[in-house]
Amino acid sequence: MRRHVKYRHRLMPEFATLLSAFVTLLVTIGPFETAPVFGTLTRDVTRGERLRIARQAVGIAGIVLIAFALGGERLLSILHVSLPALRTAGGVLLFLEAINLMTANPGTSAINPEERDEARPPRDITVFPLAFPLIAGPGSLMAVILLMSKAQGDLVLQAGILAVLVLCLAITLVAFIMVDSLRRILGVTGTDVVGRISGLLLAAMAMQFVFDGVTEGLLR
Repeated sequence: MRRHVKYRHRLMPEFATLLSAFVTLLVTIGPFETAPVFGTLTRDVTRGERLRIARQAVGIAGIVLIAFALGGERLLSILHVSLPALRTAGGVLLFLEAINLMTANPGTSAINPEERDEARPPRDITVFPLAFPLIAGPGSLMAVILLMSKAQGDLVLQAGILAVLVLCLAITLVAFIMVDSLRRILGVTGTDVVGRISGLLLAAMAMQFVFDGVTEGLLR
């Protein structure tokens, strides 16, 4: 009985951490905000070509995000950047990303008009701007490093965070493939509401990263 209660107490914090990771990554990757941009950039290509672009863009972004998740903290140690400093700086950057989500047009905060013009066909748009910076942008890259550092030493939890990352990328791929249906269901107003709510959630989580980083830094 005691063993069961102990296991349950351990499972609850891990579930809460994974749920927080899911929300953080889903918001920073922003499949429902970036899908309309994908639809605009691929409106002149065939359905088969659009599917190829979607798969390649999500695949490349996934490789970049997983690489940062596995090696980002080691890179920071080489640069002599402490984890509290990373959490504080990352929280500030995520907060700025949240402001963009709440104030900018849906899905366009990651690229400016000049970049959108440059990305229009016939140029290959899989790497830029789809894989980076729309999917694997500064916010999502910083988020995976912060989440993995928070689970430092717990290999099971880190594996869970990577699984959550793959799930968020899968949702992004589905949103890209179903962009026309998604646009009809949500409409301009619906997409705008999703972006604003996502921005608010991300702002709250970003401030928590800042509080944790400052507290840990002062206690060192």
